[in-house]
Amino acid sequence: MSKCNFSIQFSGTPEAIFNKAKSAVEKQGGSFNGDAHAGSFSISVFGTISGSYTVSEQSLDINIEDKPMMIPCAAIENALKSQIG
Repeated sequence: MSKCNFSIQFSGTPEAIFNKAKSAVEKQGGSFNGDAHAGSFSISVFGTISGSYTVSEQSLDINIEDKPMMIPCAAIENALKSQIG
């Protein structure tokens, strides 16, 4: 499976972006572990998408560690940005 790395810039507090990200993943039936600084997530969408994240200043840095081959990295990035950006 492929890997993807991208960052989402945000305004506000790390806690606020953490809560948005956690809510978006859990709303889709996924799991979210971590805090406002770092953690991991997993969600099933045509297979499993899993990864980790870190928050650095006003940037949410995401590393997708596993994803279905048929889902491009750009689609994952755009979906996350629309949910939490």
